Amino acid sequence: MKIAIRLVFGAGCALLSAAVWSQMPPASHASYPAKPIRMIIAGPPGGTTDTAGRIMAPGLVALLGQPIVIDSRTGAAGAIACDLVAKSEADGYTVLLGFSGPLVIVPNLRERMPYDTLRDLAPVSLLMTAPYVMLVHPSVPARSVKDLITLAQAHPDNLNYGSGGVGTGIHMSAELFKLAAGVKIVHVSYKSAGPALTGLLSGEVDMGFVGLTQALPHIKSGRARAIATGGKKRHPMAPDLATLMESGYPVDASGWYGVLAPAKTPPAIVTRLYEAIAKVLLDAEVVQRLNANAFVLERSTPSEFRDFLRQELATWRKVVEAAGLKIKGNR
Repeated sequence: MKIAIRLVFGAGCALLSAAVWSQMPPASHASYPAKPIRMIIAGPPGGTTDTAGRIMAPGLVALLGQPIVIDSRTGAAGAIACDLVAKSEADGYTVLLGFSGPLVIVPNLRERMPYDTLRDLAPVSLLMTAPYVMLVHPSVPARSVKDLITLAQAHPDNLNYGSGGVGTGIHMSAELFKLAAGVKIVHVSYKSAGPALTGLLSGEVDMGFVGLTQALPHIKSGRARAIATGGKKRHPMAPDLATLMESGYPVDASGWYGVLAPAKTPPAIVTRLYEAIAKVLLDAEVVQRLNANAFVLERSTPSEFRDFLRQELATWRKVVEAAGLKIKGNR
């Protein structure tokens, strides 16, 4: 099922219907933007991607001088939103705030996709990452990555981990870790991340990767033990927790978020959007609110983001092939 929820950010804009928005005339590149910009959110209202969009939207309104229509689209693990933008007019008035799943992971999992990330979308800017934490149930005799790997090597296929489903960031981060460490750990798939976390806390599964903000209360209460965090460096919300990279494994277990436009969007418009986003991500209040939600700001130019997407697609292709996860069909 796909759901669309719209919210408008902008002075005096309590409501702006899709009909009125679509009837506004196009504008030249020089006067861009001359009407509201629709930001398609790949995810549900209140979700991580939606939260990031709502934090950034007021700043973009102030810089661009036009309302930002937040249009949350669920369905097909974010692919519905990506496909909608890929097939939209390349005029700068429809952009995507997407995340790693439907942009680089799902395209490697599925045999057929309705869009090609590099062919059908124009990268604007990588925005931020959100690291996962590797947690184990307190009954697991491991307090470090080294301990966990030693345990997994001594008892192949005895350990298991939970995830919110095949192809989710949590699932793929675990598979990336298994590949890097050369260990066998059984995947237990739940309907969503919530039940997967419940399974870990109850001891139904031994371990799993969990979002930092979701993990911290359970680490503090002792219901789960943190082994390591993803990301390129330690997170300020968990400064005593070493990264997987520090432990000797080249695993960046993080989700990431970025803005893209339809392919063939004029370079001048892509640049205008990028410049506005870059300024918003320097605003102290925006930075504080994003950091409070465990986001790590990345910021990139359009060309840097394109290179990043190529690298990510290649990385996840290797993981999917090694784990034998390819799914036939496009649904």
